[in-house]
Amino acid sequence: MTSAPTSVRLVEPADASALAAHLDRDAEELARWQPARPDGFATEAHQATRIGALLAGHRDGTGWPGVVLAGTEVIGQVTVATILRGPLQKGFLSYWIAGTHHGHGHARRAVALTLRVMAGELGLHRAEAHTRTDNLASHAVLRANGFTSWGIAHRHIRLGGVWHDEIFWERHLTEE
Repeated sequence: MTSAPTSVRLVEPADASALAAHLDRDAEELARWQPARPDGFATEAHQATRIGALLAGHRDGTGWPGVVLAGTEVIGQVTVATILRGPLQKGFLSYWIAGTHHGHGHARRAVALTLRVMAGELGLHRAEAHTRTDNLASHAVLRANGFTSWGIAHRHIRLGGVWHDEIFWERHLTEE
């Protein structure tokens, strides 16, 4: 089966409805990998407010909040957060894809496209990411995009009331 082409773009206020629908439908699966969300997180109103805050961070230069598209359909998010300038020139990459679109390569392609944004538009030198040690799908996505692991943070993130270890990943975006 051929899936629609993958692209990424800056999130827009009009994306709130699609994001809310995916987050609501996939809440149980996403809870395995993401921190607890406040009540109402998966509503269009909350997502609209969140998008406004993300875009404010983009205007301030501290983040690049994107959406992942399959053709013209919003199917997930990709975010460059905690952008640090000065001598570090790095950003932290995170992403999720709606469960209905798993297994079609969208995450791998979205990460590749976002790395281009990080190196080009954002002028960053380094990309970082964290994954739980048991998130094998994300390990494969990151490895396919040239990331290497550089350590394990023990009891690094609390999910579902339990502390989990995470692998730290890095990718240099420039040759210098």
